[in-house]
Amino acid sequence: MEKDLNNLRKAMDSSTHKGIHFTESHKEKIRAAVYRENLAVKKKPKLSIYLITTLAASLFVLLFYTNIIDNLSINKNNIQGTNQRLANEWEVRYHYSRNGKTLFSVFPDPYLYAGKTFGYMISFKEPFEKYKGKKLEIFAIHKETGERVKVLPSTKITEPSSGYTSLGRFTTRLLIPKGGLWRYEFYFNNKLYGDVVLEVRDESTLPVNIPNFVQRRDFEKIDWNRRAVNLGNHIMGNENKSGVIGADKPSLGINQKWMWLLWGIENPKETKVTVVGFHRETQTVHQILTAGWSIGLGGENKGADAHAPSSVNLPQSGEWAIILYVDGKIFDILVYNITH
Repeated sequence: MEKDLNNLRKAMDSSTHKGIHFTESHKEKIRAAVYRENLAVKKKPKLSIYLITTLAASLFVLLFYTNIIDNLSINKNNIQGTNQRLANEWEVRYHYSRNGKTLFSVFPDPYLYAGKTFGYMISFKEPFEKYKGKKLEIFAIHKETGERVKVLPSTKITEPSSGYTSLGRFTTRLLIPKGGLWRYEFYFNNKLYGDVVLEVRDESTLPVNIPNFVQRRDFEKIDWNRRAVNLGNHIMGNENKSGVIGADKPSLGINQKWMWLLWGIENPKETKVTVVGFHRETQTVHQILTAGWSIGLGGENKGADAHAPSSVNLPQSGEWAIILYVDGKIFDILVYNITH
């Protein structure tokens, strides 16, 4: 056994295992390598990295916040603009303008009401080439119900209005089915061109206490061009028919004295005159006599066959047609322009 061990030692001494393999120099190199590796793992990032990271984060937050504020501001402005548009959307207007320029105006029949076809005159302002060959359609939208109806079928524009170089006097007839506020939308080749808002009255919109013989169709007989004239003696009226003393100096909203004078009345003391006021702009009917719709007549005065003193109250300025009825029939119509 001892002999075998000695032989093994001799063999190992003669091999690569002979001698010292890990010298102090080797050990120092190994320790240095391990130390450098630990330093690489434990070394903290430089300050500049922190600064760059912090700056990038700050910029992100700033941009994000600014974007939110801008969006909120835009949304707020949009909402305010929408509210303003909606607030004005249903105000009565006869003209449509864009960028401060009027594109068209609408002039309906002054006696316009629902359920009947009435004439409209539309004055388009742009050169005729803007409309030539295009198809015009008009839709009407009812404010209260939202109902939308086509009131003018597709109409091709082929020539200017008679006597005009453009569509300065385009005329048509339209029927609106019910009373209320209506927005008329104008389309050329299926593209919205503009709109107006008109008030359409119901045929039945007469004061409930008005005499039965007064009919809505009576107001269609008004000739707004036949104005009352000065007949002398402070009388404003229609010669040899009727007139008023006091109409030349009216006062609005207060009771004032008017003297009615009528010609052609045979038995004035047995006759009553009914007075109905019609305001052109609002298309409304008014009782202007403070004592009622009718008053009795007296005898001759100021050259007229009959007269009647009265108290009158006109609620607003503008053009007025005053229809006089005698024995339930229209006797005369006085047209005044009341400015104060």
